[in-house]
Amino acid sequence: MTPRFSFRRLAALVRKEGAQILRDPSTFLIAFVLPMILLFLFGYAVSLDSSRTRIGVVLQDSSAPALRLAQAYQTSRYFDVTMARTIQPMREAMVAGDLRAIIVIPQDFGEGVKQGRAPAIQIIADGSQPNTANFAAAYGEGVRAQWAATEGLERNPGAAGPPVSISARFWYNPELKSRYFLVPGSIANVMTMIGTLLTALVVAREWERGTMEAMMATPISMAEFIASKVIPYYLLALASMALCTVIGVFVFGVPFRGSVFALFVVGSAFLMPALGLGLFISSATKNQFVASQIALLSAFLPTFLLSGFIYEISSMPWPIQALTYLVPARYLIPSLQSVFLAGDQWALLLPNIAIMLGFGVLFFLLSFRVTRRSLD
Repeated sequence: MTPRFSFRRLAALVRKEGAQILRDPSTFLIAFVLPMILLFLFGYAVSLDSSRTRIGVVLQDSSAPALRLAQAYQTSRYFDVTMARTIQPMREAMVAGDLRAIIVIPQDFGEGVKQGRAPAIQIIADGSQPNTANFAAAYGEGVRAQWAATEGLERNPGAAGPPVSISARFWYNPELKSRYFLVPGSIANVMTMIGTLLTALVVAREWERGTMEAMMATPISMAEFIASKVIPYYLLALASMALCTVIGVFVFGVPFRGSVFALFVVGSAFLMPALGLGLFISSATKNQFVASQIALLSAFLPTFLLSGFIYEISSMPWPIQALTYLVPARYLIPSLQSVFLAGDQWALLLPNIAIMLGFGVLFFLLSFRVTRRSLD
């Protein structure tokens, strides 16, 4: 006869699991110490900002227009400029890794300006770092184009009125600080560690310590057993998420424009597949070492590499892009970034929440199916 669900037994099992968490220092290490390390790494040590890129400006012309263009590069907040008259020392500096790009202002630059045209310049970028090279080339040309518009060289002859002025505005992250999207993304990695990595050990630990047989002899139901393993880690993950949010906002200065309610709804939706996957791995392996390795490969690494946290999904090959749809963190990270930077955009949040809940239902059904025990 299948035992009936009892909230009293469930409360006792949750207290037992909570006491086991309190007695295990490694749980607090993963739940609170490692998240702080991740936050400080992505908040301070890791930066994808391309400001103050080191470039060299070779000024081969001494005319006033050439000097004004060189000054435009020197005053740009995107570049750290080294000046020279010849290109050879700049080439040597680029080979040594001291410069990421070289901008050459040719000898006939001033003569071209006198003729009313915007002369071409040469931009040489270090292709060993493609992202920085693209940035240096694009912004180097942007500085030249802005200078040419200021000089009135981009107008058609005989055109009336001032040249067209383009003013770019960046919504939600005006200063383009990578910290503003790295910190919310790191919260997703933290929740993956707690939700999947820690949960992947709970049932395997019972088998290794020989306590599973004792639990099988008790009149608990399968629902009580699964819930007792999930609830403590669900609360632990929410507590860690709240701590990371407080640190992100008050220490790293990341704006929080959404509501606490939306944050916890999104976090709870993601914890469904995270906890379900961890429990499924734990029940299927019955070995803590094997469970931790599978959790690392199936949850943490996909969250880090295939969720859009570091690498843009649109820049990946199409087979990898298709694979990212199977990663629950793909739907969490844009939701967290929206809550932090844009506010409660429920038109974006609700579809992502529904997909994460769907993954959660699937993993919990698999967990129930795999977890074998006698209920008689």
